[in-house]
Amino acid sequence: MSEAESYAFVPGARSVVGAADTSDAEALEAGQTYRSSLPRGGRLYYRLRLTAADTAYVPVTAVPPADATVTATDGIRVSLRDAHGTSCSYASARFGAGLSPRPVTALGQRETGKALCQGAGTYYLLVERLDAQGAGTAATSGRWDLEITPATEPGLARAGATDPPRAWDSATPAPLPGRPRDRTGGTGFATARPLGQGVWRTALTPGETRFYAVPLDWGLRLHASAGLDGAPGHGYAGGALNLSLYNPVRGYVDGISLGYTGAAKSAALAPLPPVEYANRYAVPAGVTSVRFAGHYYLVLHLSTRLAGTFGQGPFEVTLRVRVAGRTHAGPGYAGSPEPGGVFTVTERDRAAALAGGTGGTGGPGPGGAGGGNRAMRLVAVGGIGSGTALLLVLGGWTVAARRSHARTR
Repeated sequence: MSEAESYAFVPGARSVVGAADTSDAEALEAGQTYRSSLPRGGRLYYRLRLTAADTAYVPVTAVPPADATVTATDGIRVSLRDAHGTSCSYASARFGAGLSPRPVTALGQRETGKALCQGAGTYYLLVERLDAQGAGTAATSGRWDLEITPATEPGLARAGATDPPRAWDSATPAPLPGRPRDRTGGTGFATARPLGQGVWRTALTPGETRFYAVPLDWGLRLHASAGLDGAPGHGYAGGALNLSLYNPVRGYVDGISLGYTGAAKSAALAPLPPVEYANRYAVPAGVTSVRFAGHYYLVLHLSTRLAGTFGQGPFEVTLRVRVAGRTHAGPGYAGSPEPGGVFTVTERDRAAALAGGTGGTGGPGPGGAGGGNRAMRLVAVGGIGSGTALLLVLGGWTVAARRSHARTR
């Protein structure tokens, strides 16, 4: 089975063919999901119609075949351009030191309020394949499948603060204690497994990628680390375990990569600020990307290179997730995003994160429409300290999950 077959694409995604130039580019619509493919050395265009008021996000996930031979610098580059060819933004995603084919995601975006790319009109998404020179084997020359999920964010009903955070608690917290609980991840963004605060364990074989979705409301912050258990064997595998974090529109936030010698090893993502609208006005990419509430995706990948030295596994991986802070109301949008609910966290989302749903989030914004964060807000505005508030709410969810489990036994 190829990696493209094992990746869970959004069900019902429409097939589109990328064009060699803008004149033949097929149209994409926000809130819809599309499948396409990218040949070696390919440069493909797609067309969007954008309003002047909405910020647009167009993430592209490239899925190479499982047997592809890749280099550290192979990957994709994505950019959004206006009708005159001016680039609004660009981003790239590469396979890195693990030298292992896996789904990689890059985000093109058009932000309102910026100097470039303003106004309503036609814009173009350009997706480029990055291939190392001279690596044209049969495996690398094959086409990579693409998943494209455009989204829009409306402007604010009233102007808000534009000052980015100047400081926050940037110390790495102590690792969460406790015995790990089993939680197998999904095989794509569409089937990302809900995950909440806790110590979680999964088993991966070389080449596998697993997706998790952590609901984060306004004012909350996420910290995560990943560890690879020890295994018999002697040698070294660079980039053996990769942990990446993406925001609700699949924009890259942060990532770590572990080298492996067979001894147990772990590493943590960089400390992040709480989720706030004003984060978008900051300079560091890791801050600007935590700009809205919604589901944040943790993606684990185990390199194929482990198999040659340490065997086929499976290898035990431990994921530690901490959610802290004090939730509050959102900024007050002037309209509705596409898809609906992409920047919303509901009570059902929080319960699933602790109880462990089976995934099936279905697109760039799991959780659906609605604003089910009333309970969290009631606790927050009651004047209880943030630590106590979180313990009370988490305790309530845990009791509810246990009662639900007891009824189904």
